[in-house]
Amino acid sequence: MKVRLHRDVEVAEVAVGDGRRGNALSSRDWRELERTFRDLARDDDLRAVVVRGRGGMFSSGSDMREWVEADVTGVADSFAAMEAAFTAIEDLPVPVIAQVEGVAAGAGCQLALACDLQVMAESARIGMPIARLGILVSPAFAARLAVLAGPGVARELLYTGRLVPAPEAVRLGLATRCVPDEELATATRRLVLNITRHPSAAVRAAKHAVGAVLTPAWAAAKAQAGGPPVAFDDFQRGISTFLTREPRPTTRVEEEEVPS
Repeated sequence: MKVRLHRDVEVAEVAVGDGRRGNALSSRDWRELERTFRDLARDDDLRAVVVRGRGGMFSSGSDMREWVEADVTGVADSFAAMEAAFTAIEDLPVPVIAQVEGVAAGAGCQLALACDLQVMAESARIGMPIARLGILVSPAFAARLAVLAGPGVARELLYTGRLVPAPEAVRLGLATRCVPDEELATATRRLVLNITRHPSAAVRAAKHAVGAVLTPAWAAAKAQAGGPPVAFDDFQRGISTFLTREPRPTTRVEEEEVPS
């Protein structure tokens, strides 16, 4: 199981991945993540949710192994499952905090940005290194970057695929806080406590109000959705190259970068 829910009174923790392959998630995992958040949305006692990865990583994106033999329809279904999961997180009426360590890349980056707040370990990185795979960025993917960091930063990160270090991510608006690695869990808990000490109705209203302000941007992005998610021939070549590349000496973080 790659989506695990732990409930502690008014706060829920959702852990993704199994600590291997950078916590890359399959279509089935994305659908399970969506179901988990849709179920949480019906809980009136819920005050906040923390999303984290396992094994020292947040998420390197989607598990590309399932795309090796997939046709265009199968790939499109996979991307639809991702987007449905992100939307379910954004629709949750209470704050969602991403606790980010290691790498949040590709769909893992989108997962972090779908959360209301992002607390990043100092050594963590975040970004969208997907263009080299022939993935055609959706308006929704672009909107999550542009709403937080502005169109210029969104363009640069999407064009280059650069992974942003945590301190820079905070400066750009892609993360809320950067903390020393050893303080990540404590800082996240402290942030949750600072949220849950306020009346639930007031916090829910605040989330709704900010969402209402962002509605025009999201409406414009979704109105243009519906195109193919990948340039299929380039995509297949990119996937094959990535999955068959020879191992090289590198850091642990680089080994886990799955740009999808």
